[in-house]
Amino acid sequence: MSLFHNYFVYIMTNKHKNVLYIGVTNDLERRVQEHETGKYKGFTKKYNCHYLVYYEHFTQIVHAIDREKEIKKWRREKKDKLITSFNPEWEFLNDKIHDI
Repeated sequence: MSLFHNYFVYIMTNKHKNVLYIGVTNDLERRVQEHETGKYKGFTKKYNCHYLVYYEHFTQIVHAIDREKEIKKWRREKKDKLITSFNPEWEFLNDKIHDI
């Protein structure tokens, strides 16, 4: 049994890229699909945040949660810089995360 697992901090946006949602999950592909389909009521469904633009991988949930909390406190400009450093064109990554 492995002591390490996969956890992700991720950022979703809407079509116009003017709303950001930061979340944490243990299954990025499943979670992105849930956002795409609006499976759950809440912020991402209300604001149409269906597009993945950023993610970070962690092996321990406490580190992922700490990072999520850290990013959520940032001003929008700093979040934008983080996304741009990872994904310069703000490409929608939904179809590019298989087998992560």
